[in-house]
Amino acid sequence: MTVEPIALRKKGSFDVPVPPPNILRERGQQQMFCGLAGIIWLHRKMTDAFFLVIGSRTCAHFLQSAAGVMIFAEPRFATAILEERDLTGLADPEDEIEAIVARIIERRPDIRQLFLVGSCPSEVIKLDLSRSAKRLSAKYFPQIVVRQYTASGLETTFTQGEDACLAAIVPDLPAEKPHDGRSLLILGSLPDIVEEQFRRLFDALGIGPVTLLPQSRSADLPRVGPRTHLLLAQPFLAETARCLEQRGANRLPAPFPFGVEGTTLWLKAAADAWGIDEDRFEQVIAPARDRARRALAHHQRRLRDKRLFFFPDSQLEIPLARFLSRELGMTLLEVGTPYLHSGLLAAELSLLPPTTRLSEGQDVERQLERCRASRPDLVVCGLGLANPLEAEGLTTKWSIELTFSPIHGFEHAGDLAELFSRPLARRDLLKVGP
Repeated sequence: MTVEPIALRKKGSFDVPVPPPNILRERGQQQMFCGLAGIIWLHRKMTDAFFLVIGSRTCAHFLQSAAGVMIFAEPRFATAILEERDLTGLADPEDEIEAIVARIIERRPDIRQLFLVGSCPSEVIKLDLSRSAKRLSAKYFPQIVVRQYTASGLETTFTQGEDACLAAIVPDLPAEKPHDGRSLLILGSLPDIVEEQFRRLFDALGIGPVTLLPQSRSADLPRVGPRTHLLLAQPFLAETARCLEQRGANRLPAPFPFGVEGTTLWLKAAADAWGIDEDRFEQVIAPARDRARRALAHHQRRLRDKRLFFFPDSQLEIPLARFLSRELGMTLLEVGTPYLHSGLLAAELSLLPPTTRLSEGQDVERQLERCRASRPDLVVCGLGLANPLEAEGLTTKWSIELTFSPIHGFEHAGDLAELFSRPLARRDLLKVGP
């Protein structure tokens, strides 16, 4: 398989394709989660990290309910709640943050990295968390590194919290040593089982060493430099990719590893960089690819020719639309995404049907009007829109489930397809009358 190139122009360290002419850009009211949601999967992935949100009670309630844990379970995240005294300047928030961090470290001596996470309230009052992070890091170094990033809904969307977090780590990555050979860096949080599956494939192909960001332990941070090949596993990590390229890493352009086609081309990008011949590549991936094709066949019968409408939410929309259109035969009515980074998505955009209507940003009322007028068979949207649309007779899929489920690679292609076929199966089971 090959990816048809599209016209490129240079922009900094990225090869940026000329945007397709049929992108609808909207700037209006939005309906999506803020970047704090990324803490839910990041704190599980980074086992020696603690996330301290500087925010409000709303932030605390959101994190607790989204994570599905009770606060007495002592998860490795917490919220330092800004009170009226902080907002009115009667108290010094920096001193209070320092006192809270001291209590956390005393209670959790296993912590090796701590993130101060900005929120809407801390952004509104212009709280300088970078200064607090530098002061605390100097105080607790080398036992603990303190970093800061913002996950405010004023600046970030659902998945951009991970991008901001990983970008904050990049300056601390060790540099390559003179004797280091080439290496492959996989960028983006993946479930442990998916990591292991990809590692086995890379080992069988003879590609390595393979490192990942984020790592489960801060002591294992990957080295980065001109001999580092960068392969993105998630499409929402534009800032982190830019920072790594500034450190010398060479990004391998490829579709993202969703479905058979995406995973094949993603692995092929690494194989080409390592000079793996075609016969060996086919021999290694054929068994897993064949299993994935068999898993998709069952869902193709239910999804083929069904009309699909994506509301913007996670920036996974364009790669998933490519998968659903090309491998499952769905018809794309509209594919909305919060941000469209045409440099990172060049390979994906070239594989979409040329008539696909793309929208970047959101004006939720206008998009709802277009959705209602088109009457799709399936709507992929956030929780806030799903129930009202279901009440109007439309079948919906919660987009948040796509970020919490193992959906990458050959072994999970069938699971990914099932996430979209399940709502249609439920609709058919609940259908009353002729």
